[in-house]
Amino acid sequence: MDTSTHFVMGIGLAGLAYVDPVVATDPMLAAAVMVGTIAGSQAPDIDTALRFKSNSLYIRNHRGLSHSLPLLLLWVLLLTGVIGLIFSGVSLGHVALWTAVAVGVHVFTDLFNTYGTQAARPFTERWIAWNIIHIFDPFLFTTHVIAILLWAFDLIAPAPLFTTLYILIGIYYIWRTIARALVVRKVRRMDNSPEPAKYIVIPTISWSRWHVVKTNKDGSYELGKIDGSELTWSLHATSSTHAAVAASRKAPEVSAFLYFTSYAVAEVEELPVGYKVRWADVRYRHRKQYPFVAVVIMDRNFKTIDTYVGWLSDEKMDKKLLSARP
Repeated sequence: MDTSTHFVMGIGLAGLAYVDPVVATDPMLAAAVMVGTIAGSQAPDIDTALRFKSNSLYIRNHRGLSHSLPLLLLWVLLLTGVIGLIFSGVSLGHVALWTAVAVGVHVFTDLFNTYGTQAARPFTERWIAWNIIHIFDPFLFTTHVIAILLWAFDLIAPAPLFTTLYILIGIYYIWRTIARALVVRKVRRMDNSPEPAKYIVIPTISWSRWHVVKTNKDGSYELGKIDGSELTWSLHATSSTHAAVAASRKAPEVSAFLYFTSYAVAEVEELPVGYKVRWADVRYRHRKQYPFVAVVIMDRNFKTIDTYVGWLSDEKMDKKLLSARP
């Protein structure tokens, strides 16, 4: 999920903690638990700071080790220890419990997005992405904000309010999971491909619209969307076989990009200085652009001149690659 949704979920879990009689009757403990749930809802994303070192390091590691099983325990122990120093005398067992819930909810909800996590590390480094909930879901964010306001203005007690909220959200997740399964089945039936193909459907903010990526037997992709009962294909994407593509794989930025995604295509553009190799993740096509890319500019001898990896529009990317200008 996005940072803002994780934040309101942290506050929501602090409200849910009032179902615990010990928390409900101890204001100091309730405050400590709120610190724990808010911090726990943000802690796994601390690897965002890797952006300041390099984009390639961030792409390779974001939602990786920080979301893994060993780190879940570490976050809980670290946060509980710090909170114990700030709120001396409170029941650290209750703080640890609700902090663990917050950390676990963060990682679990991230699994439902297209970006995914490496939550099964150290057993596997496979990226797990269930493609069920959009990274920013208006329903999740809005319901949390409404519930928080009702609590803040003392209109409804937190225990019944947030218990109801999370039961509703649980039902919502089940519905979206079933809806996605039905859409995948519908796409297979409507496309009726004569050759074996793999389909993934990707959520959008609209409940009725899904992006569709079809992986063909030859490794190329068909990109489209299903809106209600209408399936439309808009683009065929395949990687160039130019020698510059193979050479670009040596760049750390491309290596990090391909470590993250299995849905990449490369295109080559000839420049006065040499070649521009642009890798794109076809899952993230938006307004006829691919905002998640890795780009390498090289000379005629395939020596790297400039690189970029990350999330950008084509216009902003070109401004960064000053060496690419003819």
